[in-house]
Amino acid sequence: MHLIMKSQFDDLRLNEAHEYSADDKGGKKVVKIFKDGQLIAKKIVVKRSIQYFGVTGIEDFFTH
Repeated sequence: MHLIMKSQFDDLRLNEAHEYSADDKGGKKVVKIFKDGQLIAKKIVVKRSIQYFGVTGIEDFFTH
């Protein structure tokens, strides 16, 4: 996985063809986005740090 932009993550999250789940454990929040059961992106929030990650080839899943 590599870093992606927030706008790219939001595009994936708002796509109705994708599923997502959210976990909050301690001070760490994780949102994962799946396509056909495969993890394609995730957002990690720790305190004030937010990072967005996507799999290689993530461009194929964007709605243009």
